[in-house]
Amino acid sequence: MHTPLRWRRLAVVGACVLASGWPAFASATDEPPLHEVQAPHYGDTLFHFFQSQYFTSITTLMVSQHFERVAPHADEAEVLRGGMLLTYGLHREAGEIFTRLIEKGAPPAVRDRAWFYLAKIRYQRGYLAPAEEALARVERALPPELEEERGLLQANLLMARSDYSGAAKALSAMSAKAPDARYVRFNLGIAQIKSGDKAGGTALLDDLGQAYAENEELRALRDRANLALGFAALADKQPQAARTYLARVRLKSLEANKALLGFGWAADALNDPQLALAPWLELSGREVSDSAALEARIAVPYAYAELGAYAQSLTHYQNAIADFERERGSLDASIEAIRSGQLVDALLASNPGDDMGEAWRMDVLPALPHAAHLTALLAQHEFQEAFKNLRDLRYLTANLQAWRDKLDTFNDMLETRRKAFAERLPQVRARASEAGIENLRQRLDAAQAQVTQGEADQDGVAFADGKQHELLARIARVKAMTAQPDAAPDIAQARDRVRLAAGTLTWQLAQTYPERVWEARKNLQVIREGLAQAQRRDAALAQAQRDQPARFDLFDQRIKALSPVIEAMLPRLAALSKEQQGLMQDIAVAELTRQKARLDAYAMQARFAVAQLYDRANKGADDASTP
Repeated sequence: MHTPLRWRRLAVVGACVLASGWPAFASATDEPPLHEVQAPHYGDTLFHFFQSQYFTSITTLMVSQHFERVAPHADEAEVLRGGMLLTYGLHREAGEIFTRLIEKGAPPAVRDRAWFYLAKIRYQRGYLAPAEEALARVERALPPELEEERGLLQANLLMARSDYSGAAKALSAMSAKAPDARYVRFNLGIAQIKSGDKAGGTALLDDLGQAYAENEELRALRDRANLALGFAALADKQPQAARTYLARVRLKSLEANKALLGFGWAADALNDPQLALAPWLELSGREVSDSAALEARIAVPYAYAELGAYAQSLTHYQNAIADFERERGSLDASIEAIRSGQLVDALLASNPGDDMGEAWRMDVLPALPHAAHLTALLAQHEFQEAFKNLRDLRYLTANLQAWRDKLDTFNDMLETRRKAFAERLPQVRARASEAGIENLRQRLDAAQAQVTQGEADQDGVAFADGKQHELLARIARVKAMTAQPDAAPDIAQARDRVRLAAGTLTWQLAQTYPERVWEARKNLQVIREGLAQAQRRDAALAQAQRDQPARFDLFDQRIKALSPVIEAMLPRLAALSKEQQGLMQDIAVAELTRQKARLDAYAMQARFAVAQLYDRANKGADDASTP
């Protein structure tokens, strides 16, 4: 089963696309459709999602769904939740979500993408039968950027159950449509060889093995094609062809060690041990933790023995045995470090992350003795998934511990609010009572009556301001003085001036009458609205005085109810973490034990070869001493 190196996209990417408003996709280069977020709480979920804070995003979303805060986006929010559940490996729960949405009448484009991503995650998790079931539900053509992945997924599922003919048939159809799809051609070549069409598969891989590769990924694929051709030729007893294919593999590539080993065995199959020595000597000087390098340790003395150089052969066999013993001790030390839990702590320290799920990757070897033994282990899908599960459990444990601390904080906050409410509310209500809202309302009604009467009489004086009232009073006083019969002559002469001033003021009041009436009405309306607001607030305070204690009690009950739930979940998480850590350590120990078994087999072969060399030497000495 060969999975393309570039197949690394997460299901969360699919969730993002699926949740973008049920779009129909034409090509990967199309501009994404505009999508207006109408619910603020859904926007908050998307904000965390696009910040790659998936745990916060999904918990925020589930809370908002519980309180029905995402109503305009209910379906797409469910798709987004399903996609994020996929990233945590909860494929059954995600499948239930997708099934419900499909039954509600989701568009075909969304339905097919949902089943495709579900099948992909199930395959990556090793659930082959459920993956086939989900992939079978994809009815219509997917977008072009997913069609190749769908075909490769189908072929990998067929090869996983050894149906190489079916895989070759599926891949042949894809290759005809996209002749430049190199991963399709690579998998097709493997499927054809394993299904019996060796000529067709060899021709396909040979073409791929000589093709120009513009980047490291494609160069690695080319190396894999040549390596597969080389070992297939060795199995068919075609050593010369095998050497041709293996010579194309780069010396500093991931496949170099296996290619060097096969290159030497091809030379040996040609009965030319001298030719085999060059690649095997190069390989024997490489890292001993690699299985090909281990085999080279005994292949070199074997070649010397075939050449008749028994002394060199014996020396290399003895050196190999010594190397094997040291490596065995190193493996024992690594196994001890794994069983003691050092591996887990070192991996977490070397590969930190802020979230859980598929977005996290384990890429760095920890600083442990003989860490090179872990290279092959870290590449195993089973170990990666086991460690992700362990890390997720620890993340959840830390999250619950943080919430346990927050509950104590919430409890303190609640008590502070209770105390402040009990102390400050009576004071606020007392101030409201002193202000006399009812008295203010009566005064407002009286002012309204005055304005109404002034409008009815069209009396400009009724709408005069303070300065104008003062002028009117002064004019009245002067009029009274000038009207007296015994007034002085100069005062009597002022009567005309007073009459003129009074007329001018009356004219001003008449001119500003409409403006003053409008302003009086506006001021009354503002006062009335302010008074109504004060009444509402007073009523709200009265209602709060009655209801808030019950709300405080409800919050207190919720805090007290959550506390035992968290306390009950923490031991369960601790037990699951311990169990998962044990499983992960068992996987690691099993891998290193297999390495030890392989090492012991090589050591046994080396000791047996040394014994043969000694027997041959003794026999030669006996023959020489015989007359």
